[in-house]
Amino acid sequence: MTVENKARKSRQRGDGRNGFERFVEVVTSLVSHAPFFYVIVCVLVVWVVSLPFWSSSTKWELALHTGSSVLSLLLLVLLQNAGRRSEEASHEKLNVIASALSDLMESRARDDEELADSVRILREAVGLEERH
Repeated sequence: MTVENKARKSRQRGDGRNGFERFVEVVTSLVSHAPFFYVIVCVLVVWVVSLPFWSSSTKWELALHTGSSVLSLLLLVLLQNAGRRSEEASHEKLNVIASALSDLMESRARDDEELADSVRILREAVGLEERH
């Protein structure tokens, strides 16, 4: 089975994501576009004009600091997860490309000893022998 067919079969089995990862994808999509920015600006405007309704300016400031800290922490965790998954996907794509290249080089290496050494170096560099 070729590398391309293995990769295609892997994609067809399902995306392998759990509920949290699907949630992260949706949140990442929402917060990385302009409407989320506008929502945050609107919340800040509401916060600024709400000063007269608070009993003290300290509580008013504390409300913003608490809310922004919680939101920042949640977004940090979600975006970090999305970045990690994106990096893993990129590495897998590069590994598949390197595997295909090494297979091609190996098929041509029967006549060229230098090319056979290059195949060995490439496979060691990406750990293809251990993966397959």
